[in-house]
Amino acid sequence: MEKSGSELSLEQKYQLYEGSVQCHESDLDFLNQEYEREFGRIPLVLREDFCGTGMLACGWADQSGEHHAYGIDLDYEPISYGKQHHLTKLSEEARERVHFVEADVLNDCSFKSDIVVAFNFSYFIFKQRAKLLEYFSQVRKGLSPQGAFFIDIFGGTDSYAPVEEETEYDDYSYFWDCESYNPLTSECLYHIHFKYEDGTKYKNVFTYDWRMWSVREVVEVMNEAGFSKVHTYWEGVDEEDGSGDGNFYRSSDEENCESWVTYIVGIN
Repeated sequence: MEKSGSELSLEQKYQLYEGSVQCHESDLDFLNQEYEREFGRIPLVLREDFCGTGMLACGWADQSGEHHAYGIDLDYEPISYGKQHHLTKLSEEARERVHFVEADVLNDCSFKSDIVVAFNFSYFIFKQRAKLLEYFSQVRKGLSPQGAFFIDIFGGTDSYAPVEEETEYDDYSYFWDCESYNPLTSECLYHIHFKYEDGTKYKNVFTYDWRMWSVREVVEVMNEAGFSKVHTYWEGVDEEDGSGDGNFYRSSDEENCESWVTYIVGIN
């Protein structure tokens, strides 16, 4: 049986999303590792653009009494969920070091950050190169002198095909659905669906109207925005089943595959 994604409760919607799409512990490890590798010190201030529920921001502030986090998003719905379900799990002292801001990421910030992240391909919302350049330039302005901008990106031969990929979890399934891809404009339409064990499938719980940017395009725009260096990464391969092993290394030459996800890091 199929139902509209709008029939899910707020709690169901974001619990399913976070359980399927996000692993903030791995992100934190990568951020800390690569920042310290670049600058030889521990980063303390994080800005999470398009923060959604702010799970990463809350996890960041929980690392120590010196860690501060800012979560920026235009949509108050996920921020509200994050305040209720993530912020409340922190100590009172840690909660004071997390700042949710309902705003446009293109706006100027009154603070500087050691790290700015735009994960879950959220910057794909910018379809014009000029707008992407504007955003990257704004990010660089908001970084400290020893600052780094972390983004993720996906691709592969299957990323452009109108297919629906299913991933099974303990009591539900997650579907990543490419409805359309325009090869002349690189514009694409994706949906996320979920199906419970009882067979009820909730369609279009999340929808993304994006432009599919390539690694090279993103690197070129970062360089134009004034980043001094840009590092590209690739994921290692599990020898047993050939899948990604979750370990990312710097690289500039790799073979394409059906599906991949990796990081790009711009250094201020």
